[in-house]
Amino acid sequence: MIGIPGLDIAGWRKSSYSGLENDCVEVADGHPGVVPVRDSKAPCGPVIVLGSGAWSDFVDGVKAGSFPAGG
Repeated sequence: MIGIPGLDIAGWRKSSYSGLENDCVEVADGHPGVVPVRDSKAPCGPVIVLGSGAWSDFVDGVKAGSFPAGG
């Protein structure tokens, strides 16, 4: 978790769009200007850090159905 202090103790929360098979992402709040994201099935795995604008665009795409399940 390079470059963002505190991710090892961050309060992670699951996406409200979590699937029935627990295929979801988690985000850590409290990091101004960025949104750390990780796979909920691999909490010790890599973290992707997105700019807040990129995260907003992604969430808008999910809500619009731009990322169909299983695709």
